[in-house]
Amino acid sequence: MKIGIMGAGSIGSVLAPRLSAHGHQVTIANSRGPQTIPAEVLATGAQAVSAGEVAADVDVLITSVPLIRVPDLKPLLSGLPVHAVVIDTSNYYPARDGHIPALDRGQVESRWVGEHLGRPVVKAWNAITAQSFVAYASPSGTSGRIAIPVAADDDDDRALGMQLVDQTGFEGFDAGTITDSWRQQPGSPVYCTDLTAEQMPSALSKAIAERSPKRRELAMHVIAELMGDPTSDLGKDLLVRVNRLIYN
Repeated sequence: MKIGIMGAGSIGSVLAPRLSAHGHQVTIANSRGPQTIPAEVLATGAQAVSAGEVAADVDVLITSVPLIRVPDLKPLLSGLPVHAVVIDTSNYYPARDGHIPALDRGQVESRWVGEHLGRPVVKAWNAITAQSFVAYASPSGTSGRIAIPVAADDDDDRALGMQLVDQTGFEGFDAGTITDSWRQQPGSPVYCTDLTAEQMPSALSKAIAERSPKRRELAMHVIAELMGDPTSDLGKDLLVRVNRLIYN
């Protein structure tokens, strides 16, 4: 497939080499220009392009930018083919994105993203830390393989998202529709807690919509406090350990 990736941050920069290694024709762009894409991101065949080119003639467009920047992407989608599937990896963090009233009132994040892009979206790769995404990829069938929830309103789009997740080294888990995707947003029991596919159903069912934002903010405060203490021995997988404690 032809896959465009908008955003070369911690997730986009890993997606590009892994998907191109599977034989996909991958292009990747950021807001600063193709010359700023690191060579290691292009090592397996991905091509750096301008933001205006990344959506042209693709089968899949993956948007991996801070949520507050999502509305800025709408003009870039003018050349996106009608058949193309859009996959959203973003998460809402008010401390970074500023307060967005609709989301503070409880609108599902990827529903908001879809409205601003003018296209339905698949929600994937949002519920894993950058550290785990780099460190814990494993082949299909590996015991204890980490699962990533995938949500979409269209069954075929969701299946495609799960397939691509599998190709990046994780178990794609069917998390239902975009309406249900609040269960994989920050603060929920599946969010960045490195669960297996067997653990995923129970964790999704335990999500509580009104509590997730409170737990998201609590986790951010705890992490900031720990990382601000130079005497702390934070150890490996700090974010996952804090999330497991607070979100469950």
